[in-house]
Amino acid sequence: MGLVQRALSWLRAAPPLPLWYHRDYRLPLPEVEARVGVEPRRADLVAWYLLEKRIVTRQDVREPARIGYGELARAHSQELLESLTRPETLARVFAVEPAELPVDEILRTVRLACGATLEAARKSLLGRCATLNLLGGFHHAARARASGFCPVNDIAVAVAALRKEGFSGRVAVLDLDAHPPDGTADCFHGDRSVWIGSISGCTWEPLDGVDENVLPVGCPDREYLDVLGRLLGRMPRPDLAFVIAGGDVLAGDRFGKLGLTLGGARRRDACVAKALTGTPSVWLPGGGYHADAWKVLAGTALVLAGRGAEPIPLGHDPLHSRFGWLASTLSRESLSGKDTTESDILEQLGVPSQGPARLLGFYSAEGIECAFFRYGILDHLQRLGYAHFRFEMGPASVGERLRALGSADGRDHMLLEVVLERATVSESTVLFVHWLALRHPRVPFGPDRPKLPGQDAPGLGLAREAMELLGRMADRLGLEGVVIRPAWYHVAFSARHRLRFVDPARQGRFEALVRDLAHLTLLQATLAVVEGRVVMNGSRYSWEADDMALWLNGRQEDRASVEEELSRVHFSAWAPPSQ
Repeated sequence: MGLVQRALSWLRAAPPLPLWYHRDYRLPLPEVEARVGVEPRRADLVAWYLLEKRIVTRQDVREPARIGYGELARAHSQELLESLTRPETLARVFAVEPAELPVDEILRTVRLACGATLEAARKSLLGRCATLNLLGGFHHAARARASGFCPVNDIAVAVAALRKEGFSGRVAVLDLDAHPPDGTADCFHGDRSVWIGSISGCTWEPLDGVDENVLPVGCPDREYLDVLGRLLGRMPRPDLAFVIAGGDVLAGDRFGKLGLTLGGARRRDACVAKALTGTPSVWLPGGGYHADAWKVLAGTALVLAGRGAEPIPLGHDPLHSRFGWLASTLSRESLSGKDTTESDILEQLGVPSQGPARLLGFYSAEGIECAFFRYGILDHLQRLGYAHFRFEMGPASVGERLRALGSADGRDHMLLEVVLERATVSESTVLFVHWLALRHPRVPFGPDRPKLPGQDAPGLGLAREAMELLGRMADRLGLEGVVIRPAWYHVAFSARHRLRFVDPARQGRFEALVRDLAHLTLLQATLAVVEGRVVMNGSRYSWEADDMALWLNGRQEDRASVEEELSRVHFSAWAPPSQ
């Protein structure tokens, strides 16, 4: 462990870390989070965290340009590139349905990431420094084949472009993703100027020209780092290095089979950074299908910024912090509106209005649209194919209703509907959410996209953002919290980042359910619960629709009661008969 200890103690006066990020790094594929377990916000979460903690400045963050097809064609066949313009190809690569798949927007994300990897390589060579791209490491893409979330191989594209520009040095590709670099091996087959080293938790076929190290399932930190030290010792000194610091090495990752801790992943990066001292290097995130995958990538940035010993606060949520900062920049006037509305005039004349002048007596339609724009919601909806947004407010049978509509295909579609009211729960005045629907009506249901309970259209992938917005609304209105009563497992699961069940025993059972169904995707887990295929302590389990709250006043949870129930109950699920 001497190498690890020396690496951890290596804290230099690091120069600013050049970092590449674009807000469109988030793939416009709402279903991928529930079906595959990918956190689509990973790059966003890391960028927000690094800026919030001043690990990087806004001047350090570079916005990439899309790679050109000429550069792509140097590393990939024309047949592959042409196939990427077809929804069926991208659907296979990203494990989603092809119907209404936004091809142009997906390729925009991919081309931005590839452009960033090339730009980062140029910068690293010019400054003889380490650079970081928050999206990339598409190592499953071969010269004529796209696969496994990798439409093209950004490393191969970057190297081909650099060769064209006159770079002739030795390249090292250190692939520390939990899966083997099959596509990279194919792209560089026979190229003796490129050395590829890999540590993974599985293998699919022998990879010619790769120093491949396959570790056992669940391999812990110590064994992994020992193998890494030996691999680094065999690595020839490169003129340029690409490091895929995979986030799928964590224990419990949905697709990775290794067993590293967050600390182990951080020590991995410290060892590599130490070994590459003085060598131009481009660091890429690769895969990551664990809730903490963003912390692995943030840890990589901390190491490269010379702050490798700095911990990430337990429970820190960059999305929550980001929305909190954005809320502070929105004035009350911009949200409520200064102008007198038609309803105000009618009320002054004694004529009853047909609905509330403002939602919950405060929010104007213009104010809500402004907030949706500032929080990035409208940009996300536009990438899904909607435009010309408008907001409608009015009374509901209980509380007040807000609807967001957007146009597509020549007509308006309802994208969001929420019914809210002020209510009292546990002696606290809260914003009670009677109904919340996030709808992507342009996308049909199908065999691989079944209709979930409560849905009349697939979702938008904005459940976490919606909960944050509701919390901001409650805070703005001077309320003590937000309360929902989730009728389905998938609703509670999506809200779990910020909301807790009011009853601590119920919270304990929910945490146990999440724990014991962690091997399933959200889609698989929620269907198992709905279809009665879940057992708790030997008896069939039925979902409990209880109050779930986000308390804004710091109310303490009875954690002892939660832990007692968490340890008492255990769940299991069996596959449907067709499987």
